[in-house]
Amino acid sequence: MEAGQVLAQAAVALAGGMLLLLLLHFPYDSDEPVSSTEAAKARTFYAAIYDKDKSAAVSVEEQKYARMALESAERWHVKEQVAHIVQMFRLEDKKALDIGSGQGYLQDIVADYTGLDITPTVERYYHKRFVLGSATAMPFERDSFDTIWSVWVLEHVPNPEAALVEIRRVARDGGVLFLGPQWGCHPWQANGYDVRPYSDFGIPGKLIKAAIPLRAVLTRVATPAVRITRTAEWKITGRPSTFRYQRLHPNFEHYWEPDSDAVNSLDFHEMALWFLSRGDECLSCEPGWKWATQTGNPLVIRIHKGASKAPTKVADSRTLPH
Repeated sequence: MEAGQVLAQAAVALAGGMLLLLLLHFPYDSDEPVSSTEAAKARTFYAAIYDKDKSAAVSVEEQKYARMALESAERWHVKEQVAHIVQMFRLEDKKALDIGSGQGYLQDIVADYTGLDITPTVERYYHKRFVLGSATAMPFERDSFDTIWSVWVLEHVPNPEAALVEIRRVARDGGVLFLGPQWGCHPWQANGYDVRPYSDFGIPGKLIKAAIPLRAVLTRVATPAVRITRTAEWKITGRPSTFRYQRLHPNFEHYWEPDSDAVNSLDFHEMALWFLSRGDECLSCEPGWKWATQTGNPLVIRIHKGASKAPTKVADSRTLPH
């Protein structure tokens, strides 16, 4: 076989492989109704995380969940990052909403604070305003808050686009959002494949665990192409983007590792695109096509209600915390 034919076949194989990757990793899911059974499982799981009174014995599962959450927050300097945004945009005296506020870890960053959570048993941790409610149906009037924060929450919301719609509704024009979900949760996290030994699994499980490094590499390879495709779609149609993500199967029985209970896998670019296509401004996006490979940092958005098109410039993300 001639060298030219070999190269041609290799090119075809490579193109086919890339197409398969796009099909596998393209964020294709969108919001759909959540069954009452799924909703009940989630409520039961999160209610059990916190003991209902101070005298009650703390469960092992609660201790593990709370410890992981606190350690992660401290490791990633969550409080410092939010405080930096508050200082940068002079939000100290503004109205703030913390969605999925848990035990109120961020309640002392500003004076006028409201924490929103679906778990009623956390109310006892608050000395500031606490509201029981869901991110997808918030009990607030439109244009209620100057700044809205949500850290490691949206990956646990079954219909995340509904939450984004609600966030934009209750934010005031010019308001600043700090959205820091755990980006790119993996389907193998639900069963703890990252942290459990091979001896825990049978042959199928061992194969899944062994394939994780390869799957992670393939995801990184496919992601820029997916993002460029999605951006081109928006530019061509000019329509507000539908929020796309990958739905996961959460583990509400045992919390093996962080985000074992995640219900979806979110992409930084996809969420930024959702806001940009509605005329909002991304303050943490890299300029040009650099954001096609951008990962990890929180999404900081300035809301522009009534804007006819997305701003043509983004802020220099180097001024924002990473």
